[in-house]
Amino acid sequence: MKLGVLGTGSIAHTVISGVCRLEEIQCTAVAARDLERARSFAGEFGFRRAYGSYLELVEDPEVELIYITTPHALHFEHMMLCLDHGKSVLCEKPFTLNAAQARLVAEKARQKGLYAAEAIWTRYMPSRQMINRAMEDIGRAWTLSANLSYPMPNKKRIHDPALGGGALLDIGIYGLNFAMMHFGPDFARVDSSVLLTETGVDGTASLTCVYPDGRMAVLHHSVFCRSDRKGIIHGDKGYLVVENINNPQSIAVYDKDDHLLYSREVPAQINGYEYEFLEAAACLKDGKQESVSMPLEETIHVMEVMDALRKTWGLRYPGEELL
Repeated sequence: MKLGVLGTGSIAHTVISGVCRLEEIQCTAVAARDLERARSFAGEFGFRRAYGSYLELVEDPEVELIYITTPHALHFEHMMLCLDHGKSVLCEKPFTLNAAQARLVAEKARQKGLYAAEAIWTRYMPSRQMINRAMEDIGRAWTLSANLSYPMPNKKRIHDPALGGGALLDIGIYGLNFAMMHFGPDFARVDSSVLLTETGVDGTASLTCVYPDGRMAVLHHSVFCRSDRKGIIHGDKGYLVVENINNPQSIAVYDKDDHLLYSREVPAQINGYEYEFLEAAACLKDGKQESVSMPLEETIHVMEVMDALRKTWGLRYPGEELL
């Protein structure tokens, strides 16, 4: 797959440092708003061409798929630019600012016959299936808890509403996806408590997701502190503990008397981001327009849940119309 990269920020460096080692990926072109930054990135990771504008990238006839790494508020604009120029897209999470934008991207991709997917790496990792298999050893699962917090007091993209800031879209999205991957996506209701920052975005929140059958997932995230990042799933015969829901390292299973039954390490990986690119490459090769691991309808559903939460919090981004 001939890859283009749109944006050369920190996440692009982190991700491509592993992806450039894949035989299935040809690092073809990269674009930044500053040509020198693009050239530096191209030299570091072996891209053949560097551009000082995004338009030049989408007009490159060789590029098949473009990985979008720009700030949250720009994802929609940049995906539509790529799709309008016949390029498939893999876009960093959150896919868009809201569900309305996500639906428009999905519609455009389907009209054009192009691949479009959200690059939320935990959806693609082998650990996802490892956790689901381990759940078979704890009986009927009834409750789930997950937390993910990092102190980010000075990151502009986190605190600026104009950039789609806030904890929910940046890290809370991982807790929601953890619950949906292992308990399913269909909540009966989601209750929440939130602490807004001085800039008006969400800084800390606790979500209680109630399922129609009585199961419950309790999720917590914050940009003010560091948490242990654990995910715990409780069943009537025991429970399991996932170390780091944002990049699972191990899964430990206990019986109902707290005896460790087993602990399994997640297989070694390049950096964890390779799986979403390998799936994209396979889909393009096979002519498939959607990811199996993160279908567009599930991306839209996650956005709908986050829209509803932000509506109850009174959090609307500049120029945005919510529901």
